[in-house]
This record gives sequence, structure tokens and C-alpha cells, in this order.
Amino acid sequence: MAKLWAGRASGETARAADDFNSSIRFDSRMFREDIRGSMAHAMMLGAQGIIPRTEADAIIAELETILGELEAGTLRVDPEAEDIHMFVEQVLTERLGDAGRRLHTARSRNDQVALDLRMYLRGECDAISALLRELTETLCTLAEEHKSVILPGYTHLQRAQPITFGHHLLAYAMMLLRDLDRLADCRKRINVSPIGCCALAGTSFPIDRRMEAEALGFAGVARNSLDGVSDRDFCVELLADLSLVMAHLSRLSEELILWSSWEFRFVELPEAYTTGSSIMPQKKNPDMAELCRGKTGRVYGDLIGLLTVLKGLPLAYNKDLQEDKEAVFDACDTVRACLGIMTPMLGGMKVRADKMLQAAQEGFINATDLADYLVEKGLPFRSAYKVSGALVAECARRGCVLETLPLEAYQAASELIGADVYEAVSLANCVARRTSLGGTGAGSVEAQIAYVREKISNK
Repeated sequence: MAKLWAGRASGETARAADDFNSSIRFDSRMFREDIRGSMAHAMMLGAQGIIPRTEADAIIAELETILGELEAGTLRVDPEAEDIHMFVEQVLTERLGDAGRRLHTARSRNDQVALDLRMYLRGECDAISALLRELTETLCTLAEEHKSVILPGYTHLQRAQPITFGHHLLAYAMMLLRDLDRLADCRKRINVSPIGCCALAGTSFPIDRRMEAEALGFAGVARNSLDGVSDRDFCVELLADLSLVMAHLSRLSEELILWSSWEFRFVELPEAYTTGSSIMPQKKNPDMAELCRGKTGRVYGDLIGLLTVLKGLPLAYNKDLQEDKEAVFDACDTVRACLGIMTPMLGGMKVRADKMLQAAQEGFINATDLADYLVEKGLPFRSAYKVSGALVAECARRGCVLETLPLEAYQAASELIGADVYEAVSLANCVARRTSLGGTGAGSVEAQIAYVREKISNK
């Protein structure tokens, strides 16, 4: 394919250099955005009298045809083309001649590629947000179904206090709400049109940048042409937001991996999202959760890679900026794939309430509630803490738990303790009493579910 930038150079570019320079293998996914951007540009050129309206109409009509052919597969992207922008313009010029050659008036590839990328990532924000809402709703459904299922809450991976499984799941729902907020905020900064900045200095043609921006659904235009073509902050911001999404998915994956192990057996992952072993027939491996955990590093790498590209880069456009797309495309693809796996995997998960309760009963995780009971009887907390600790040690010596420790043993430790202590250390009561805002009690969990659902319905 002939190079549209030929003119200054008289020699041939080396084939290796052409291959090294080409971005068609990864930026061809933006063909829709490129064509729609060009249609809006042609419309503006015609409306401003920069090119004849008849030619603008012909360009728009032919671009519509090219778009349809690419979507139908009757026209294929030429892998020899330098990039998607050159490919579309070359096809248009072959079909329309001079009219096609006029399309690039008052435009540079510098602002064109920035426009295409912003349009594409705007769509990715929307698609990823939809997947996040779906996963959040799945978490809410599971939380509602298991709002009374008791399991140990952990600190330092040691059993700490009794909570409900619904409460635990809602912690992840809250993380995803923040992810949705960040993506919505990032989308605002993506949704700024750079078209009309041209190469770096704007243009002498009487263009209407706002007309073109509005036609493409942008909320505003870049106010400085140098910044407009060289800004990739929005890519970094999106990658940072996606890195946090992956951090949350990785933490959830880690717990699913632990919970589905024989050591915990809190959950059973659906067979459709597990694999077996090549030599150990008993194995049911949580490979999908492990891959979500592993792919987190890949998205982190995309973020660090792009930050490094931008470090010390002089204004305005430099070819280094071509490196933005593979990083951000890879991160978007990875996050979408992980979200697409996580939602049905959780939806098909079997919860072992019996195993969760058994673990809660064995860990003395009601010791704090025993201390609180003594505080309510008038004992200072630090003194109550000491008595409670001594009673846990007594249970360990006798091989029992606080719920079954004889009353005389309790009363030997403190004369304040009465028969009502068993009600105080009942795991069900321990959980039910935690009614503070955000706590693990059933009423609080129900309020959290309602809050999350209201939030996702408004995003």
C-alpha cells in the first residue's frame, strides 16, 4: 500500500523498519471509531465550506459503505497498511479520488489517533462498568441468600470474630462500587475531543471544533493543541483504575482458592470453572480463580509500562505514544475476561454453611463478646479482656469451647458471670447484636444490600 506521507522522502523505507513502525495489527480494532470520526470531520468540513458539501456528502456515504463492509467481512484490513487511519483513507481515496484526498484537510494523524483512542476507551469504560454492575448484583444476591450464615471473620488470617457470609461478600461489593465511581470519573476526562488540534499547532482553516465534538458525543474540546495531541493522562488513569479492579478481583480470587481447599471447604466452585489434574484424579483445581489472580500482575505491568513511556517525553507528539494502545487494550481485554469469568463462577458456587459454622465454633471467636458481656456487668474493659483470655485458656485446657464451658468454671473466674453468659457467647447472638451501621447483623446486611443496589442502579 502506498504511503500517504510520501513526498519529502525519496528513498524506500526498509521492510524491517516498516514492520517495526506499523501498528495495524493492534489499532485495527478501532476501525469503527476511525470511520465515525472521519464522517464527523467530513460533515464539519462541508458545513464550514472548507470542502464542497457535495464532496462531504460523498465522503460520508462512502465511509458508511466501508464501515458496513468491514463489519460484514467483505472488506478486510490490509496487514501491510501502516495503521488503521492510513488504511481507511487509502480505501476511500481509491474509491473517490480527489474527494477522498480532501478528507484529511485541517486534520493530522496526531489528533486523529487521539480522537479514535478516546472514543474507543469511552466504550470500554461503559462495557467494563456494565460487567462490574453485573458482578456487584451477583454479590448482592449471594449476600441476601446467606445473610444469616455464620463464619469466622479473620485478621492476620487468624480467626477473629463471628460474621456472616453475606457481610463478607458485601465488602467486595463496596470495593466494586468504588471501581464504578472511578471509571465514571475517568470517563469524564476521556470524553474531551482533541480533533482540530491537528499536528500540534491548530489550523488556519475556519473549522468548528465544537460541532465535530458534539457530533461524536464529546462533552468538550481540548483547550491547548499541544496538550490535545500529546495527552495520555486518560490512558494512565484508566490503567490505574483497572489495576484496582484487578486488585479487588485478585483478593476475591485468593479467598475463593482458600475457601475451596480441603483445609477450609467453605465453598465448592462449579465444575464448569475448575479443572482436573493430569495424574491426580481426585483434584478439582480452582484454575479460573488462579488465573484472575495471576493476570493482575499483567495489568499492573501495563500501567507501569505506559508511565515509563510518558516519563520525560517532550511535547508534542512522539512515536513513543504508539506504545499506549497495546498496554491499554491488553488491560481492558484482561479485565473484561476476568469479570466475565468471575460472575458466573460465583453464581454457580455452592456455599457450605455447615463447614463455615463448624470453623466459627472451634476458634473462640466469641471471646470479645464475653469481654463485652463483662463490661456490661460493670467490669472495666481491660479487666474484662484479661478474664475472657483466662477463660479461653481454661477451655483449651479442658478441650471445650466457651459455649460448653461449665458455669462453675465461669464463676470461678468472675463472680459477675451468671447463667445468661451462654446467651452472650452464642454465635448467633454475637452476630445478631452487631447492629451498628456497616456491621454484620442481619438488619445491617440488608441495609448494605439496599444501598449497593441503589448505587448500581444509578450508575
